[in-house]
Amino acid sequence: MRKILLGILMFSLILTLAACGETDNADNSDDQSKESKGKVTIGGKDFTEQLLLSKITSIYLKENDYEVEEASNMGSTVVRSALENGQVDLYWEYTGTALVVYQKHDVESDPDVTYQIVKDTDEKNGLIWLDKAEVNNTYALLMRKDLADELKIKTLSDLANHVNKIDDSLKFASNAEFYAREDGIKGLEKLYGFEFPSKNVTRMDSGLLYNALNEGQVDVSVGFATDGRIKGFDLIALEDDQMFFPAYNAAPVIRDEVLTDELAELLNKLSAKLNTEVMMSLNYSVDVEHDEISEVAREWLVQEGLVE
Repeated sequence: MRKILLGILMFSLILTLAACGETDNADNSDDQSKESKGKVTIGGKDFTEQLLLSKITSIYLKENDYEVEEASNMGSTVVRSALENGQVDLYWEYTGTALVVYQKHDVESDPDVTYQIVKDTDEKNGLIWLDKAEVNNTYALLMRKDLADELKIKTLSDLANHVNKIDDSLKFASNAEFYAREDGIKGLEKLYGFEFPSKNVTRMDSGLLYNALNEGQVDVSVGFATDGRIKGFDLIALEDDQMFFPAYNAAPVIRDEVLTDELAELLNKLSAKLNTEVMMSLNYSVDVEHDEISEVAREWLVQEGLVE
């Protein structure tokens, strides 16, 4: 009796495994029917917006039958070097960063001039700038909306006038990079003709700036124009009415040797869908509502009709 039962169990197990094998083979057959258009390694920097852009691009290209490898969460100069050395094939860079940091040009606030300079310069190095998006992640000076309204400060000229003629006790927060860079606080103060007293300036990690401002530890802070916390914390970006800050439009930069007409068309189509308001909303979903980056990326792609 035991032998009969054992035989039945073994026969059932064989049938089950055979069925699973048929299902797996069917799935694999479907996958293999889609021939890969090539492998692309996508790089990215180590902050929310870049993680989103990398993930959006990765999902988008995978859905268009490319084999994608992701290499995100790198420092700015690291990912640039990786692109130059062929360790990554493409990533999203900012025109102002390329202009000032990598190509050592003077600061330029006109977005079209900036884009053309970096495009022409990098083309000689085998790096191709595709269409820039209307995402301008430039620096901005931020204030809490209620305080800005109370002090009647809407522009950087208003801020300069307030510090010079009314009250120089406003506390300012900066990250180390903005404090030291040519297109940072010293250049801004020079153009607008004012200065935060050194005793009122606090340097801190970029990730702490928005909370410090939101909690009233400081009155003014450097930030980035597309950051979702501007919306989440009811902050305002003061208008740069004398156009000090350079343009930081995001664009896909790809190695010439892997670029194809189809890749250019796909990535340019993606750039056309992105702008500062869209990017701020996507950043808000991740940084304030704590949604998963991959979910936010796919939902946006579906919403825009870029993937099914």
